[in-house]
Amino acid sequence: MNKPIHALPGIGASPYKPLTDAEVKMIADEAFRILEKSGMAVYTDEGFEALKKAGGKADESTRIIKLPRGVVEDAIASNPSSVTLYARGGDSAFDAVLEKNRVHYGTGGTAIYVLDPDSGERRVSTVNDVALNAKMVQHLDNIHLFTINVFPHEVKRKVDIDINRFYHALSNTTKHVMGGVYSMEGCKKVVEMAGMIAGGYEELAKKPFVSFITLVISPFKIDKIYGDMTCYFAGLGLPVVVPTEPITGTTSPITLAGNVLTHIAETLGGITMIQAVNKGAPGICGSVGSITNLRTMDHLSGAVERALINAAVSQIAQYFKIPLYSTAGMSDAKELGIQAAYESAISNLLVALSGANYIHDSAGLMEFDLTVSYEKLVMDNEILGMCQRALRGIEVNADTLASDLIIEKGPGKDYLQEGHTVRYMREEFFEPRLSNRQKREEYDGTDTASDRARAFVADVQKTENGLRLDKEVKQQIRTTFPEIME
Repeated sequence: MNKPIHALPGIGASPYKPLTDAEVKMIADEAFRILEKSGMAVYTDEGFEALKKAGGKADESTRIIKLPRGVVEDAIASNPSSVTLYARGGDSAFDAVLEKNRVHYGTGGTAIYVLDPDSGERRVSTVNDVALNAKMVQHLDNIHLFTINVFPHEVKRKVDIDINRFYHALSNTTKHVMGGVYSMEGCKKVVEMAGMIAGGYEELAKKPFVSFITLVISPFKIDKIYGDMTCYFAGLGLPVVVPTEPITGTTSPITLAGNVLTHIAETLGGITMIQAVNKGAPGICGSVGSITNLRTMDHLSGAVERALINAAVSQIAQYFKIPLYSTAGMSDAKELGIQAAYESAISNLLVALSGANYIHDSAGLMEFDLTVSYEKLVMDNEILGMCQRALRGIEVNADTLASDLIIEKGPGKDYLQEGHTVRYMREEFFEPRLSNRQKREEYDGTDTASDRARAFVADVQKTENGLRLDKEVKQQIRTTFPEIME
């Protein structure tokens, strides 16, 4: 039987709009004004020269480039309004088409700890955790992409981090793999490896199953390392996200409106640089910032205001018709409990309802984005399934209203044996994997949602690692890159 509509990625919906149309336009206009009057500090030579050539007004001594409105508008017009992040191996059901208000979910965060699935204790993350997280995502239907979400601590050389993270991810999932990158040498290794898997770079460029995250550093700075890597991916025509992470009261104004404006202006600066390097390259806007804990001046990941910020950025990205990498689903909780559930649920729902294209960090993260919980991955997958059902909404037509059937049955008759019931009973509702819906009289205190989440993780742990790459390709990669760790 075909899956219900809400079980498939890419549902389009944006019923939640925290901004009015006039406010969207006001923020857009102010972003243009900031880039024109204040500009961006750009420390990558390639990006600096490309922006100058595109019409930016550069100050060589300060490295600040002011971007006239027309330059930014030209970049927006040349950036693709639709970017597809492809799955591998014919698994096209999980191709993520980032456009308009189509919604997809994935992991993220580059956490440095995990809650060990066996002991429950927090420990530093390893290469094996990269692999297990990828396997988990392969088996969780409502997580559509794998953004590499943990750091492999046993990899000591910076230039070896990227190849290890992407190799173990690609070895364990056929869903699209996105990742932050750590060095130019590492970037080049990953692109070479992806070309081997694709059967050549031209094939990779046609259907890229990997994409990359660099960074605009708030406030309004593109540094040399991230800038050089952004220009590299732009030149190759591979999808690259230029996210910005302004925090209220520290690297942006303390107001939510000021933070949203900072997000928009900074990420448009990144998009403008991508298009200056290679017109038509698939750039993706990014919003990751949050609010400040005014008691400690740390950032917060589970605050409802973070969801409001990202929902607002989503509205403005749709106004510009640029694909968006957004953020939701995290929690500041230190253990998997009530706080982790409600913080993740409310932010995932609000940002999904805004129509954000790719919501990363949406599963598994807790403790200020420092820690991944495998059980939370499973719990959040359940939350995302409910979000999907909410996005689908209520379909109203002659058949779903069933007016004639209601008249035919008349008062006092049930609908249990009707063909209409049989036709709709499986596709109309979200069927939870974790929820225990037994009556209290039938419930013995076991088989809770937590029990089911732990059992799911244990089942995935039993599956063999490295099943998602052809053996010959795998051998070629391991020979070419002996620095890949087991």
